[in-house]
Amino acid sequence: METAAPSAVIVAIDGPSGTGKSSTSKAVAAKLGLRYLDTGAQYRAITWWMITNGIDTDDPHAIAVAAGKPGIVSGTDPAAPTITVDGLDASVPIRTQEVTSKVSAVSAVPEVRTLITELQRSIAASAEGGIVVEGRDIGTTVLPDADLKIFLTASPEARAARRSGELRGKEATDLAATKDALIKRDAADSGRKTSPLAKAGDAVEVDTTELTLDQVIECVVTLVEEKRAGRQ
Repeated sequence: METAAPSAVIVAIDGPSGTGKSSTSKAVAAKLGLRYLDTGAQYRAITWWMITNGIDTDDPHAIAVAAGKPGIVSGTDPAAPTITVDGLDASVPIRTQEVTSKVSAVSAVPEVRTLITELQRSIAASAEGGIVVEGRDIGTTVLPDADLKIFLTASPEARAARRSGELRGKEATDLAATKDALIKRDAADSGRKTSPLAKAGDAVEVDTTELTLDQVIECVVTLVEEKRAGRQ
């Protein structure tokens, strides 16, 4: 008898910066033959567009008026995820410190969240075989009916060490400054009125503080496989 193909599954992975969301999500998607979407990159992309087009990122009204102008396209191959803005590759410039410092303010504007949320839902709905979607409000707002919701956490110290290790060259900074920046970002994302960073009530929480990346990936792969098996 032929083995039935695994059922399509939509996986939502949320959590603050430095918990291993991106690395885990990409690896899990690749291992299980799923598509992958980094929603944070989309908010970074629209922030980068605002900056390069002279929009005042401290002015919510100006951001709201311009929100629908950039054309953002996300590639969902976990081995080589891409993101373009108006046809331009934005994968490198969206990771600058300038974008990082302004993305919370831009992403807090309701008009921005509405547009990006609609884009995310469209991508998830059209992903053949299923998709891993990572962000901050996926399980609570974007995909509240996701088949599996996971919330990654870690201590501020562990998150700062990981994030500091990711920074390169002139943007490298000390652990204390990185930790302070992460805590401020958490406060901004958790405190915003529209779609705040929050753990969904039915999400599985995974504390990554004492785990290696491989252990986190193994844990999440097991959770997804259990979900798939239960639907066969």
